[in-house]
Amino acid sequence: MTRYEEARKIYAKYGVDTEKALARLKNIPISVHCWQGDDVIGFDGSDSLSGGIQTTGNYPGRATTPEELFADIERAFSLMSGKKRINVHACYALLGEDKGKVDRDEYEYKHFKPWVELAKKLGMDGVDFNPTFFAHPKMKDGLSLSSTDEETRAFWVRHGKACLKIAAEMGKAMGSPCLVNIWIPDGYKDIPTDRLGPRLRLKKSLDEILEEYDKEWVIPAVESKVFGIGIESYTVGNNEFYQNYAAKKGICCLLDTGHYHPTEVVSDKIPSLLAFYDKVALHVSRPVRWDSDHVVILDDELKEIAKEIVRSNADDKVIIGLDYFDASINRLCAWVTGVRSMQKALLYALLLPNEELKRLQNENDFTKIMYLNEKFKLMPVGDVWEEYLSRQGLSDDWYEDIEKFEREVIAKRK
Repeated sequence: MTRYEEARKIYAKYGVDTEKALARLKNIPISVHCWQGDDVIGFDGSDSLSGGIQTTGNYPGRATTPEELFADIERAFSLMSGKKRINVHACYALLGEDKGKVDRDEYEYKHFKPWVELAKKLGMDGVDFNPTFFAHPKMKDGLSLSSTDEETRAFWVRHGKACLKIAAEMGKAMGSPCLVNIWIPDGYKDIPTDRLGPRLRLKKSLDEILEEYDKEWVIPAVESKVFGIGIESYTVGNNEFYQNYAAKKGICCLLDTGHYHPTEVVSDKIPSLLAFYDKVALHVSRPVRWDSDHVVILDDELKEIAKEIVRSNADDKVIIGLDYFDASINRLCAWVTGVRSMQKALLYALLLPNEELKRLQNENDFTKIMYLNEKFKLMPVGDVWEEYLSRQGLSDDWYEDIEKFEREVIAKRK
């Protein structure tokens, strides 16, 4: 009897069907962010980050061309299991002859078509997209959609509209709706004397951007943040603003796990939003004291996030995306570790006796709930995980593949 067969029998004693768990897991898509591969630099002219975010570290071999980034993505994705999507920022436009001639408010689908072709080549489930409201000279005084300068505000509105059109073409090409996530870094370093004005300007800008878009192929989302570097005292797009705006507009609210106070947890927010929203989007990161975008690992909060998705039967309601950028370690290893950690958390949640736990809560039997929760922490989930990988032609011993790629490809980059 194999270790998986033994594990299957052990779980069956508690009414958990490991085969159903494996079947469900492989069909939960994870949107993988392209920006881990080059430290959020992109290809449209920026040479550093701005707008309250930053990467740290200088690990050698950062991708500096589309060809290098595509090669890294292809290698990293070959070590990832299950359904995957690619998440692209607008600053990753492949402008070609248009570089220096068109600005972000004039971007078109043709500048991103190679990303769709890559997604099709690698058998991805879809493509997601983000306007890039940072790392650009037209960020006047650190403001974009909330700017008091009408020319600046209008520029960024045009950029948002252009991105919705691009996303519609991406969705059509992939046969899967494209999530378009709007995040802006607007805010102030010190205490503002007008908190309402910037938010009214942001509301006006969003209304103009979302005035018209293809509802069949585009899922708009708005993402809040509690603070950023250089905007510590006031963020225009905070949680209350965006949740209310999304509810009123009938669009998606995106929760980034690093964008809240350290004592807040996104896992508790997910079921709250599911009570009111048809869909909820996630950017999964690992905050260490603040929004530091560390690589996702199998920690307690990740498990709790996965539990809420699974227990709510929200596989098709919660759109899972990753969002971290660590420049201090091998970037491919960061990609693979994050994706596999998210999937491990989902598998852990799928292998819990969830219906039994719900019944016990309804009967107020918290003694047995505590017993079962502790019991399942040491159940043989690892053996089920190994079986999951094996069925997709993968294993948990993948580090040598990364080392080989680093020696043969990354180390030769200038």
